[in-house]
Amino acid sequence: RRISRLLDQFDHRFIDRVFTAGEHAEMRSRQNKAAYLAGRFAVKEAVYKALAAADQTGMHWRHAETLSSASGAPVLTLSGACLSGLNSLCPQGLSPLVHVSISDEPPYSSAFIVLSASAASGAAERLHT
Repeated sequence: RRISRLLDQFDHRFIDRVFTAGEHAEMRSRQNKAAYLAGRFAVKEAVYKALAAADQTGMHWRHAETLSSASGAPVLTLSGACLSGLNSLCPQGLSPLVHVSISDEPPYSSAFIVLSASAASGAAERLHT
């Protein structure tokens, strides 16, 4: 309902400020645009909460993009200050991993983010020798 009200009040200004061109394009193919955007907005909020321990200076809504894979699963891509924040939280020698889940049961949407780290390819090779 919150996203529907924002769309009614601000329409493209809200979409342009918060969502990436990719999210906007994917939204156009959806029957329930407000539900689609609500899920993506929930992911963006979850990203900021997951990165709370990082310096959030310069993070913008569009630095977190969630698109659907061919199977329909959400795929999160971080850029700009969000990506820098993620990298700053990752221990040296490890590569950060981000897992995302979106759930919706209209009129509600929720999302959660799990941050983890794995051995970088070179480090993984050294572990096996």
